Amino acid sequence: MGSSWRAVWAEDGYPLFSDDEVRRRRAQLAQLVERSGVDRLVLYGNAGSGDAVQWFTGWPVTREAAVVWAPGEAVKLFVQYRNHVPTAQRAVASDVQVVWAGPATARTVAEELVRRGGEQQRVGVVGPLPGSAWHPLATRVRQVVDLTPSYVSLRLVKSEEELAWLRAGAELTDRAVRALEAALRPGVSEFELVDVVERAYVPLGGSTHIHFLSVTSMTDPDRCVPAQYPSGRRVRVGDVVVCEISAAFWGYAGQLLRTFVVGAEPTPLFRELHRVAEEAFEHALRVLRPGIRAGELLRVLEGIRRAGFTVYDDLVHGYGGGYLPPVLGPEGFDNPQDAELILRPGMALVIQPNVVTPDARAGVQTGELVVLREDGVEPVHGYPRGLRRVG
Repeated sequence: MGSSWRAVWAEDGYPLFSDDEVRRRRAQLAQLVERSGVDRLVLYGNAGSGDAVQWFTGWPVTREAAVVWAPGEAVKLFVQYRNHVPTAQRAVASDVQVVWAGPATARTVAEELVRRGGEQQRVGVVGPLPGSAWHPLATRVRQVVDLTPSYVSLRLVKSEEELAWLRAGAELTDRAVRALEAALRPGVSEFELVDVVERAYVPLGGSTHIHFLSVTSMTDPDRCVPAQYPSGRRVRVGDVVVCEISAAFWGYAGQLLRTFVVGAEPTPLFRELHRVAEEAFEHALRVLRPGIRAGELLRVLEGIRRAGFTVYDDLVHGYGGGYLPPVLGPEGFDNPQDAELILRPGMALVIQPNVVTPDARAGVQTGELVVLREDGVEPVHGYPRGLRRVG
């Protein structure tokens, strides 16, 4: 989509989905209310964990936020802290009422529920509501039901507007990895590399979802996956650098995984690790088609094992609106039911073969976010594939 996504940013505001997209989401949640037999919903998010609040209102949760809603009722968003309310009022759909959540969000939400429907109602909760917040709700209404799994199911298939925002996140992510490649040279530290990555997208309105990387020697490796936090280690000739980068466009992130060697040819071990990773990626692309069971992807994992290696990270997982099913890890599917999931057009998946030695001392990573279409797989990233030599 090129850089046309920048037009979504109002000069003094924030990106918003169309009225049609807002109506689509409310219709989906209305169906969830009807199927589950609850009277009202509470959507909850805390410090960036749980995306239902943003998906429904437009507000990317800062400290804590909760929505109270039922079909036919006004949408009310409770925000912590008080000084976050003015920004939230500018970032949400036009008909969302935004108020301060008071000294205790859960108590304020409970009072709003009782005011709307009394104490005999059943309330559905979506999001990572902690036990300390669950109790104030459960003591004020007849029953509280966790509907998070049902919400996750309806997030698996993306609308065309959501896919456009994912492509925007992918473009920002591509910029970040290009900047990383350009900065990779002997002497640069992991801290400096992370700084370069963020500078590639922050000036364009992007935000950090993750930027994981690892730097180790190809001849004496001591790590097999990218680290969540950078260290002061400096890059040396003969190092291998593995990255997992996700820059986000207002909650919609790309994901790109690549491996670089610095100032030297890859050693036979790392050349072989990457060859197996590339073959696994291509195998997954051939397998992925709408209508198949997710369990078909186990063949990709078996191919890596036959080559004498394994994986440490997920091989495949759903994406776009959180960390979604199906999740295929080193031992198979984290949730055995994921194997029976039928893949559908509009699903977004990250294919990320993290091929490692059995002793977990050496590893590479490759892969990226893709989208399932009626006729196969649509790539959303433009950054080149392959093992890259720099410096």
